[in-house]
Amino acid sequence: MQYRNAFLVIIHVVGLFVSSLAYAQSAEDRDLLKAMQQIQLAAKKTSYSGTFVYQQGNQIRTSKITHGFDGETEVEKLEILDGKPREYIRRNGEVSCYLPESKLIQIEKNLTQEEFPALLNENVHLLAESYFIKKAQMSKVAGNECQVYSLQPKDSLRYGFRLCAEKNSNLLLGIQTLNTRNEVIEQIAFTQLVVGEIDKGRLKPSFPNLTQWRIENMTVQANVKSGWQVKNLPDGFKKTLETKRFIPISPSVSGTETNHSKSHQVVQMMFSDGISSISVFVEPNSSGRTEGSLQQGAMTIMGKRMGDSWLTVVGEVPNAAIKQVISSIQYKR
Repeated sequence: MQYRNAFLVIIHVVGLFVSSLAYAQSAEDRDLLKAMQQIQLAAKKTSYSGTFVYQQGNQIRTSKITHGFDGETEVEKLEILDGKPREYIRRNGEVSCYLPESKLIQIEKNLTQEEFPALLNENVHLLAESYFIKKAQMSKVAGNECQVYSLQPKDSLRYGFRLCAEKNSNLLLGIQTLNTRNEVIEQIAFTQLVVGEIDKGRLKPSFPNLTQWRIENMTVQANVKSGWQVKNLPDGFKKTLETKRFIPISPSVSGTETNHSKSHQVVQMMFSDGISSISVFVEPNSSGRTEGSLQQGAMTIMGKRMGDSWLTVVGEVPNAAIKQVISSIQYKR
């Protein structure tokens, strides 16, 4: 009896140890997931201004971003510094694109924000399903100290990531995309950054005489049910958006509004695991298109004909994931 009681005590102690260990691990996982959520919120609720460089394969692009948040409204101005001049100004979910060469303003509504530094999206709580999240060393980006986090994929249908978040604001300062050999295949990082209150005048378009520019309203219907479905998504990916976009073929007589009778209809479905995203575009088929795929850095694009429709799948995921998606697209009335 005495030995039996001693054995039960040992079992009880071991059980407490295992439970404590499991709790400690889950608490650490919760802290890391909370850190990811803070990075996601910081991109929306922090005011900042800076210049960042985007390297994709052998292409390098430079942009300037100014972001303001007053507690309710989020306003962001993105200036493209390479190639043809253009600016994007986003006020919550409405984006105005200013094209000075054609003196045109294109306006789209019901858009989601998934651009640097707001790369972590509403599915950020799903990250632990698809990645091993680890806290790494401290580093510096654009003169700002930041905490490095490693996201290692749990399967071969997504890439790994290395994130660097500013230590005080949690704003994402840089991100690297890694392949299976832990090589950097794509990266975005600030080269200059100021965090804090900004002059609201810097959130306005830079071009004069805008009253003389033509306005094109790019109608976007959000939360539609088009009937198109992806039957075999990679694990961890959930739909974040389904829209129907009407791209004008020619302007109306007034030259200020979109004529829906002369528009090109495109259905878009977006899927995400919290950081990686896949977009599916469905539009009327047209002649002259060739089925196939294209790889640029971490970006994979694949096109396929299906009856009277043309399917395009785009994502910063490996080719196998894009192929799995495009092969399982179906239409149900």
